Amino acid sequence: MSLPATISPSEKTDTDKEGGVYSPKTFDKSEHFTNRELSWLEFNRRVLEEAQDPTVPLIERLKFLAIFSSNLDEFFMVRVAGVRRQIDANVLSRGPDGMLPREVMDEMSRRIRNLVEIQREYFFNTLLPLLKKENIRLLKAEDLNPDQTIFVHDFFNNTVSSILTPLAIDPSHPFPHLTNRTLCIIAEVRPSVESKLPKTNLVVIPVSTSVIPRFVRLPSANGEYHFMSIEDLIRVCVNDLFRGYDTVGCFTVRVTRDSDLQYDEDPSEDLIKTIAESLRNRRKGAAVRLQYEDDISDKILKLLIKELDLEAEDLYPAKGAIGLGDLMQLYNELDKPDLKDIPIPSTMVREFETGTDMFSVIRHGDVMVHHPYQSFSYVTRFVREAAEDPKVLAIKMTLYRIAADSEIAQALQLAAERGKQVAVLVELKARFDEEANITWAKKLEDAGAHVMYGMAGLKTHCKVCLVIRQEKTKIRRYCHLSTGNYNDRTSVTYGDIGLFSAHPRFGEDLTNLFNVLTGYSAPPRFHRIKIAPTELRETFVNKIRREVSNIRDGKPALIIAKMNSLVDKTIILELFRASQAGVTIKLVIRGICCLKPGIKGVSENIEVVSIIDRFLEHARIFYFQNDSQPEYWLASSDWMPRNLDQRIEVAFPIKEPKYQNLLWNILQIQLADNVKARKLLPEGIAMRVKNEKKKIRSQVVIYELFKKELGRP
Repeated sequence: MSLPATISPSEKTDTDKEGGVYSPKTFDKSEHFTNRELSWLEFNRRVLEEAQDPTVPLIERLKFLAIFSSNLDEFFMVRVAGVRRQIDANVLSRGPDGMLPREVMDEMSRRIRNLVEIQREYFFNTLLPLLKKENIRLLKAEDLNPDQTIFVHDFFNNTVSSILTPLAIDPSHPFPHLTNRTLCIIAEVRPSVESKLPKTNLVVIPVSTSVIPRFVRLPSANGEYHFMSIEDLIRVCVNDLFRGYDTVGCFTVRVTRDSDLQYDEDPSEDLIKTIAESLRNRRKGAAVRLQYEDDISDKILKLLIKELDLEAEDLYPAKGAIGLGDLMQLYNELDKPDLKDIPIPSTMVREFETGTDMFSVIRHGDVMVHHPYQSFSYVTRFVREAAEDPKVLAIKMTLYRIAADSEIAQALQLAAERGKQVAVLVELKARFDEEANITWAKKLEDAGAHVMYGMAGLKTHCKVCLVIRQEKTKIRRYCHLSTGNYNDRTSVTYGDIGLFSAHPRFGEDLTNLFNVLTGYSAPPRFHRIKIAPTELRETFVNKIRREVSNIRDGKPALIIAKMNSLVDKTIILELFRASQAGVTIKLVIRGICCLKPGIKGVSENIEVVSIIDRFLEHARIFYFQNDSQPEYWLASSDWMPRNLDQRIEVAFPIKEPKYQNLLWNILQIQLADNVKARKLLPEGIAMRVKNEKKKIRSQVVIYELFKKELGRP
């Protein structure tokens, strides 16, 4: 693929007002960067803060505790595991932050233990007592009344015992494989009766919480919610499970394993088979964390350390429950609207509600939709109408994360069955969604769709859909481009923006893009879109440099960028350079930020805020003042090396003045947030924005903005 003529990041220096020379490399010092892994932990600390916030409805705090734990699980499975592999390989190179892998591991371990202790203390000492006041209780054995005791034994004998598979450990049965993130109970037992059968003193009981609920609801009075954790319930009934034995001790453990998908992409191999095999291997990845109850016997702990090949830093003892990601089950079961967020139903889009069909509306002009403030149903409706419309000849689409019951995938299946040309690029390497993607890929192939699996060595992360329709004497192309996934399930919580367009230039661009993706043709010079890895990095660098040139010429210069993560060193150095030239830079970054703002002589003109609220901020919006002709771009890409160099990504401009104004308002509202925003400090930590003025909670204000657009109170 050929690149357009651009300025490479290493070329061309500029002279400042006093005659000195500034190049991006001027600011390439380790003290100007935050370590990626530590920045992510700082992000997850902000999630934990939401769980501790007394202004957050009580049951919503349970949700944030669960999200914190689930986030940490994935962090161990991918990031901690990756650093562990570097240490094992004796990697001695330092990152942009100047840290060695060993130093990163030590600091991660220290911070994680601190965060987990904060979570544990808050859950047991603050949240549970508050829930108890609302008649929501998590009971122990000694708390059960007679009716609940009978229920527990009946539930165990009628349901749980038949599902459990105790695994005895003895000379003929080696220590079993402990599956990733599976709750396991290890019981020390002692024979109590004579028997000719082999005997054991140790049994492992895997507990699959995908089959058995982690928290079992018990009988209670009206308006009361009493639960018991499955591990405590099993402990109450454990002697029913081991007849002929006395139980000496019963301890809960949970192993987290290296689950970063590792495979060799050989073009001669069937990619589905390769990924499926890698998924099987993922379940057997090396252990990177052992969570266990802190009263576990020394004998069992030593055995686990030996069998799992663990280091001291991999051990995470806990007082009380482990694996608190399962608290999401409680959140879903508690029907207490007064203790949850006030519902925010998605608003309608006026243009699509007044038009007869989506194609007639899109023909008359572009339509931008912001989910979940506006309904995601228009995206599914777009694909469904295309599947059902006899005038539609073909549908081409990229799918990165597919819901198990995806309405969009079902519509594509219907279109293929009706004989339309359906081409779908399914990304099989979407981390932790590979299995669902493989399932849908097979279904679509069976229906007659042409299913591709991306380009060798590159993930296809862009979100685009192209519909080709016969209209009277010509073919017209309808497009949808988005910052987020075509996933019905996550669309209700992920904040993303999509654009519907029938503009011929978008149509030609997407036609050429799909030819690149499916036929490996060299990309032409696109009219509107920019793609990674061929030109997106250079596009952003040049736009940053244009702002520098403008301010040196006495023109106004401003950059506002909203994204999930900022990691790319080249982009960060360019932002440092722009800051020193006098360009004002405002960044809204939800997660990782390796740039340190507010450093005198480096980044004092850069402001970074992070917003953690009920919706996950996922949209990528980029604003460049460009003197008097401001540019607005949306993208599937963050400013990370993997997005800019190792993935197929798409950035697309918003040209219509009314949508430019809307994006400007959204950015200004988020920058003004003083309820859910944190400001990133030069030390790499984030502090809540001081609430000295009128309260501005950006997600609520943005929702009101869309309601006002519809003329609703």
